[in-house]
Amino acid sequence: MLVYGKNVAKEFLKNPKNIQKVILQENFDDKEILSLLENNIFKVETLRKYEMDHLVDGLHQGIMLEIRDYQYKDLTELLESNFLVMLDHIEDPHNLGAIIRTCEAAGVSGVIIAKDRQAGVTPTVVKTSAGAIYHLPVCQVTNLNQTISTLKDHGFWIVGTALEDSTDYREIDYSGKIVLIIGNEGKGISRLVRSSCDFMAKIPMYGTTNSLNASVASGIMIYEVIRNRK
Repeated sequence: MLVYGKNVAKEFLKNPKNIQKVILQENFDDKEILSLLENNIFKVETLRKYEMDHLVDGLHQGIMLEIRDYQYKDLTELLESNFLVMLDHIEDPHNLGAIIRTCEAAGVSGVIIAKDRQAGVTPTVVKTSAGAIYHLPVCQVTNLNQTISTLKDHGFWIVGTALEDSTDYREIDYSGKIVLIIGNEGKGISRLVRSSCDFMAKIPMYGTTNSLNASVASGIMIYEVIRNRK
């Protein structure tokens, strides 16, 4: 998998175990990155700008990293956690990357995603997460409802998010083992998933906008859970 850009490169080079190769543009002169490259054993290749431009569609800033493919975790590895985030078919890889970055920063134990009709871990997700994906367990499951049932059997309370027929997110008790579910960008949480939730939370809208971006809503909800548990 190829990822690119200086910020992502810096994050990976601080903990380079997942790097297989580094590709630099001729005359690359970022002193911080060049310093991080010293004394590492992975291969460093130099290419001309037009050669690098052909490898990726985005702005590479003169550096690319070939990294190991992400290894999804098994659900059993997350069952002893206290706070998980489940994504109900988030389709935009930028949203997925941003949510993962927030989860890792907030200390969420892991993220659960569906295998179908859901963005997976791609170079765009890795870049948007600024490499946080490699510090956070992500589990990919075939059936969200069956997974919710398993999580309930292990003591988790399930909190969904929706604007209708739901409770102000600040009025819910998040002190137990919590799974927070964020719905699809356009359709929200599916009917079956909603029927499995113990609580439905909403973020009040006070302006003319009637909804928030999925990653923004995730950030608000995640930090409310964290605040409530302290």
